Amino acid sequence: MSQEIPYKIYLNENEIPKQWYNVRADMKNKPAPLLKPGTHEPLKVEDLEPIFCTELAKQELDDTTPYFDIPDEIKGFYKMYRPSPVVRAYCLEKALGTPAHIYYKFEGNNTSGSHKLNSAIAQAYYAKQQGLKGVTTETGAGQWGTALSMACAYFGLDCKVYMVKVSYEQKPFRREVMRTYGASVTPSPSMDTDIGRKINEEFPGTTGSLGCAISEAVEVAVKNPGYRYVLGSVLGQVLLHQSIIGLEAKAALDKYNVKPDIIIGCAGGGSNLGGLISPFVGQMLRGEEKYRIIAVEPASCPSLTRGKYVYDFCDTGKVTPLAKMYTLGSGYIPAPNHAGGLRYHGMSSIVSQLYDDGYLEATSVKQTDVFEAAEMFARTEGILPAPESSHAIRVAIDEAMKCKETGEEKNILFGLTGTGYFDLVAYQKYNDGQMEDYIPTDEEIAASLAKCPKI
Repeated sequence: MSQEIPYKIYLNENEIPKQWYNVRADMKNKPAPLLKPGTHEPLKVEDLEPIFCTELAKQELDDTTPYFDIPDEIKGFYKMYRPSPVVRAYCLEKALGTPAHIYYKFEGNNTSGSHKLNSAIAQAYYAKQQGLKGVTTETGAGQWGTALSMACAYFGLDCKVYMVKVSYEQKPFRREVMRTYGASVTPSPSMDTDIGRKINEEFPGTTGSLGCAISEAVEVAVKNPGYRYVLGSVLGQVLLHQSIIGLEAKAALDKYNVKPDIIIGCAGGGSNLGGLISPFVGQMLRGEEKYRIIAVEPASCPSLTRGKYVYDFCDTGKVTPLAKMYTLGSGYIPAPNHAGGLRYHGMSSIVSQLYDDGYLEATSVKQTDVFEAAEMFARTEGILPAPESSHAIRVAIDEAMKCKETGEEKNILFGLTGTGYFDLVAYQKYNDGQMEDYIPTDEEIAASLAKCPKI
């Protein structure tokens, strides 16, 4: 039967999902509510409206509506690069000599180079519908900032991006793509905001983090009339928009009666992992199917595997709402490695709750092992993968080799969330033998966690 499956499985244009799926509707244990920083009371829509677009604030707090219709203008934009294929990794399978069947959902077939455009276009659409002038955001490796700059250009919105300083310096070409689409890009922490100046004073010479960049972007949004803040991961609204990944993947595999045994995604804030697994987890929550789901995070920023499940700030400046999540502490500054967009101190509340309830497992991997897998994938499958995606590739290869040992023909699905053509500094360091692995000590993590709010 395996030989009947084409190398690439595409849906046709009319099969692109017309609704996003909200996995929270099927969760018996709902994610804990977002809390106001001052009073620790659950947030309401009106509390979020100074920061987010009204419609996005409603989506953020909705844990009962299972499906949301995708507006026609967003569906029209999606058709420029969707549906994206599910690819059978025949060449990788052959190179590994494994009986496993390896599939990957490829989300890098657009100019932003990643899955981030799925939510960027939705958030820009709602900002435009509300009559806003522009939006602010953060970006780590740059995929989200690139995607949002594209979406804002499409709708004629101003776009202000705060880019983690280490990525700003490592990935100048990603920065220039954002500027080409009209965005302003500022290395974070900067001296342009109150929070940026405070962080620079507290951590002299810091290379930044997503938590720092979030703080700056929120401050700028709140202080400038006609602007709102948008986020590329972590939040429920983002996982909702990204569910199109999993919905397409499942529909494509269903065409050939393929049921994944193992589903693997890289995990930083949770957007691509949550999007890929949502419809499959939904089946598990409803008691219809069983899957083994693995979240893969960098050993340098291991929120699921070494963090605590507590309420914490989503940003370093402590201006955002409190979320219950697996966290390393909002003040945790990851090592300046090449995990890029996975260098975030916390994990989506949805993913955190599913992990705590046992619906998925987690593992962490070192970056030299990640790039070893990335190069093998590039040489066999012909796509240069993003460092973030390569975390999932690493574990997919590991699981395929276990099948080689046991002789089991398992179906493995992983998310190839983006391409690595703007990450060549990282590949250069790996090829030159200059890449180092950094794993934080228990003492470092404990010191950061000790500063979490006591709730």
